[in-house]
Amino acid sequence: MLERLLDDSYPQVVRDDIVDLTVARFTSNAVYRYAPPFLAVIARGLDVELSDLGVALAVTELCGLTSPALGRIVDRLPRRWSILGGLLGIGAGAITAGASTGIVMFAAGLFVVALAKIVFDVGLATWVADHVPYERRGRVSGLIETSWAFGLLIGVSTLGLVTAASSWRWGYVAGAGAVLTMAAVLVRRLRVEPATVVASPAGLRVAPRVVPATVGRMPFTGWLAVAGMFGLMSAAQTLFITFGPWLEDEFGVSTVGLVAVTFGIGGLELVASTTSAARTDRWGKERSVVLGAAVMVPSGLALAALDSSLVPGLILLGVFIGGFEFGIVSAIPIGPTLVPGAPGRGLGTMIAIGTLGRGAMAIVATRLFESYGLGPVALLGALLGALAGLAMWTRQRLLHPQPLIAHR
Repeated sequence: MLERLLDDSYPQVVRDDIVDLTVARFTSNAVYRYAPPFLAVIARGLDVELSDLGVALAVTELCGLTSPALGRIVDRLPRRWSILGGLLGIGAGAITAGASTGIVMFAAGLFVVALAKIVFDVGLATWVADHVPYERRGRVSGLIETSWAFGLLIGVSTLGLVTAASSWRWGYVAGAGAVLTMAAVLVRRLRVEPATVVASPAGLRVAPRVVPATVGRMPFTGWLAVAGMFGLMSAAQTLFITFGPWLEDEFGVSTVGLVAVTFGIGGLELVASTTSAARTDRWGKERSVVLGAAVMVPSGLALAALDSSLVPGLILLGVFIGGFEFGIVSAIPIGPTLVPGAPGRGLGTMIAIGTLGRGAMAIVATRLFESYGLGPVALLGALLGALAGLAMWTRQRLLHPQPLIAHR
């Protein structure tokens, strides 16, 4: 189990609760990630165009703009309330989406899911920040973030099989049942513990010129991290939201085939997230994000050139998403350090700008795909990945400036 991967130097409360919290996040991720691979199936069920559903998804992503405000609320609430309240909201939103009679009701259900997931994710990340020092946080965050990969590998694949056997509506109902079950488990298991760690502006050694002058305000290096998150999440959205329609339109892949592809991508994500858990603290958070982006850029460019070939295209898609997963898992521990004394606000801002990018790409990528196919979409993903890498590389250089070497 996950707690065996944490030695006695980690707080007992973290070792006791990490499994339950990871499983809860697994169920929430499965519901949250269910729609994109089966977007074409859902569009047919609602009798709407793919691009119209892309607009609906973009509207739901706009709830991410509330993340800073929600972060402030989470900072004032017991973490347990945020975690449980988020799970209940995700379950309610999933039931609404499954019962929808049209695109408006479907979008409203997804809006509730996205809003509640922000509350849950920020509550969980700040819970980790409360108990684990920054320099050791990468391992705990990486272990919890395996739930993102398992959410696709097992969760979305299972919901896809439910879809193939019945309909996408029952897929949402099944997902809601799993989330609400974990909420009931955490009501009994999750304890209220006082914070044992105080977040610092940068977490590690900081050059004097980048320390914020006023406590509670985000420095320039913080905004660079936000820009990096924008690039990562925007880049991933371009392909997450179009690979299902691409496989259906270009190669005639069935719903069961989509499940198989989703399962494979989830496996690659699991490898990436476990690698991050093992290496990010040692390599450094920013440097690890840059490495993830360095994988995304060439694989995206190659996919743009080979989008008409099934096997090479699938391999490149998997590599691209694996690079993203490694980068995003490495970036998450940075969020709670961005605003001194307010971990929820810092992470909330990071999520807000990232989801703004996801929302924009839900429109841009689907329209670009309908007009020109996957090639330009993959090219856009590569450019956004380059943005993420550049932003985090700049942040790394400012936070950890290299000493000048005198010429002899």
